[in-house]
Amino acid sequence: MNFFHGCTALITGASSGIGEEFARQLAPHARAIILVARRMDRLEALKRELDRPGLTVHCHAADLADEVQIEALLAALAASGERVSLLINNAGLGDHGLFEESDWLRVRAMLDVNITALTRLSHALLPDLVRAGRGAILNVSSIACLLPLPKMAVYAATKAYVTSFSEALRAELRGTGVSVTVLCPGPVNTEFSLTAARPTGRDRMPAPEIFKVPVEEVVSTGLAAVERDRARAIPGWLVCVVMTITSLVPIFLLRLFLTQRRRGGG
Repeated sequence: MNFFHGCTALITGASSGIGEEFARQLAPHARAIILVARRMDRLEALKRELDRPGLTVHCHAADLADEVQIEALLAALAASGERVSLLINNAGLGDHGLFEESDWLRVRAMLDVNITALTRLSHALLPDLVRAGRGAILNVSSIACLLPLPKMAVYAATKAYVTSFSEALRAELRGTGVSVTVLCPGPVNTEFSLTAARPTGRDRMPAPEIFKVPVEEVVSTGLAAVERDRARAIPGWLVCVVMTITSLVPIFLLRLFLTQRRRGGG
């Protein structure tokens, strides 16, 4: 973890799950950690847990689906004088069910958080990273980025954007000293799957336990990939093997498995 010694890390979606674990694993090495999420009470509790001599923890309550709050966050960062050297775009929203039955406000929030907020934060903080000649961006995508998934159509599409954007940005930044890594987790036991489910729970299909990867392993895999300057990481050997093979299958064959008969034979 020498790469992270003395870093200033900004972590979005830090109040639970993967984001919270990023903070825990970086705390022994970082100089400062900036925690961003909607729930200030959880951020403050995490700050107390992480407290140690030599570490400064800042908490910012912000709804990243709100452009005004994103700009307020960036203004607060500029006023603080902290220079972020590691940006972890972890915040994300999901939805599971037929697109035509989705709630538009939820779909819009998913687009705003998964795509717009990630892109805006990267755009705002990247110039300082390039000027410093050292730093990293870690974007949390999903194995869903590798497939057009029925009943997760918008979510999978947003994660395809995250992965494509990360790969292109990485290519642009070659030789600058700034790396970009995309982390593509599979199923993880966090609040995410619960919040992605619709109230009826009708379309929810729990992932087999054999494919689930502990959140600690997901985060350690992501940080190791950043330290080794890897472009992409899929946590869990089984998930990695299955998704790598799947990604090589021609789309016309995948359509045979992805196409589902509608209810009522429609």
